Amino acid sequence: MSAPTQITIRGACEHNLDNIDVDLPRNALVVFTGVSGSGKSSLAFDTIYQEGQRRFMESLSSYARQFLGQMERPRVERVDGVSPTLSIDQKTVNRNPRSTVGTVTDLYDHLRLLMARLGTPHCPVCGTEVSRLAVDQVVDDLIDTCAGQRALVLGPVVRDRKGEYRKEMADLLQDGWLRARIDGVMVELSEPPTLARYEKHTLEVVVDRLRIDGSDRDRLAEALETASRLGLGTLGLHFPDGGDDRVYSTERGCPNHPQVSIPELEPRLFSFNAPQGACGGCNGLGVIEAFDVDLVVDRNQKGSDCYQCFNADDKLPFAHFNRGQFDQVLGALKAPKRKKVADWPLALQERLIFGDPELILKLEIDRGARTEVRERPWRGLLPMVEMVWEYTGHTPLEKFRERRTCEDCGGLRLNPVAQAVTFRGRPITDFSGMSVAQAHDFFAELVLDDTERDVGEQLLVEIRERLSFLYRVGLTYLTLDRSAASLSGGEAQRIRLAAQVGSALEGVTYVLDEPSIGLHSRDNRRLLDALIRLRDRGNSVLVVEHDEETILAADWVVDIGPGAGREGGRLMASGPPAELMRSAESVTAA
Repeated sequence: MSAPTQITIRGACEHNLDNIDVDLPRNALVVFTGVSGSGKSSLAFDTIYQEGQRRFMESLSSYARQFLGQMERPRVERVDGVSPTLSIDQKTVNRNPRSTVGTVTDLYDHLRLLMARLGTPHCPVCGTEVSRLAVDQVVDDLIDTCAGQRALVLGPVVRDRKGEYRKEMADLLQDGWLRARIDGVMVELSEPPTLARYEKHTLEVVVDRLRIDGSDRDRLAEALETASRLGLGTLGLHFPDGGDDRVYSTERGCPNHPQVSIPELEPRLFSFNAPQGACGGCNGLGVIEAFDVDLVVDRNQKGSDCYQCFNADDKLPFAHFNRGQFDQVLGALKAPKRKKVADWPLALQERLIFGDPELILKLEIDRGARTEVRERPWRGLLPMVEMVWEYTGHTPLEKFRERRTCEDCGGLRLNPVAQAVTFRGRPITDFSGMSVAQAHDFFAELVLDDTERDVGEQLLVEIRERLSFLYRVGLTYLTLDRSAASLSGGEAQRIRLAAQVGSALEGVTYVLDEPSIGLHSRDNRRLLDALIRLRDRGNSVLVVEHDEETILAADWVVDIGPGAGREGGRLMASGPPAELMRSAESVTAA
């Protein structure tokens, strides 16, 4: 059976459409035009796109459909010949604060893979390139820094992976291992716990329990060697008497800082959306939202009026702390209530704002029919309002908060280990901080050596393809780490179009909403070339557009009119642009 050559619409009545019948060629650039409000979006998006999406969902299994819900059938008698549809409008770009130009276009995914396969790891402390670390070097470091401490030597078999691992635990028991630490809890392998299949787990075998001592160096070295073999180059130590756990890597270690372990280079290490790569201070957001001390406490006010977080009832929302109790605090601190806080001694200001655990207050709490007296250490004005926010998220307190760049990562979102891996001397944050023009030039000139070519050649093709598209449609000024939430509608649509061009799909019906909006006339031709490339790959490209150049470049034009609302919804003309120009009824042709 041959594939259909056209999309057939019969009896389209969605919104103001007046029972439209129209045939559109497949694998062509089709433009829907007409005055604003005439019904062209109702035909393109609310009829053709909606029906294509509905049919695709109906083709899925009943199990999959239960998670997607049901799509309403558009008001149309029938639509034939439509392939799976994708909508690229000006509203569907992800406004998540974690989304960037790089993530939306999939460029960042390819950069992560490039760094994981061809990156060179360095020590995040001293910058020394890491290399294989001998077990003797680990032994020396432990004897120098942990002598006399009891330790459990651990061989990590599974690190932060999903699964039940019943077979792995059974195999370990059969090999003679008796104990393991699973998700931080010691267990007997003869009585293994049941693990949640879809949660991430860490399974570490207890190789030996010993006291670190230079006189028993051979036993320590043998235990470390075995643990490294079980962990495929990674081993760990746990100190039961206190102290942070340590992880060493014999495959990737720093000779100057053996205790700094570089994990296996994999794409998730470079993702600010994954715990393996995200900065611990800001959780991968690059910014921290917190209370501003100068907003919470107005130091230019006298002491009794300095705390700004009281509401109209003179109390802290949802907390047993009011203006009367605040006066008790000032009295206990022996603070001058009538004097500006800025004129107080600095130490006294610190005690008021950040607390004093040695100052015990007797606060009276009104319980309605009775008054309760409690003794508690003074926690400080700032910690108190932070506690209220943590437990209630009380909206009126938002005006006392500010967003500031994370001090741990400097706004780069990644942890020090991820930032210490470089390619051609640059960390991944350098690449994501480039503008499209800078990245385009860098990767266009990049030449891989013989050892890199097998792994990186195809990656470079994908990166260059997406950068070239962004370059051609006039988005050269955007940086790859630019937040998607800050993009205009036209920019967002072209960004999503770049992702579709890079995906190289065939046999898809794309529906676009006025992609020329916001484009300079010199860039309009570039956008048209991109749409034509999508068409030439074997896709149907349906565009709602007013732009004259786009209409004349189309293979087929559908003119809806003649007016807007009740005056529209009729098919005025349908055919190649040359035929449209000869139409006596077409408002667009006139």
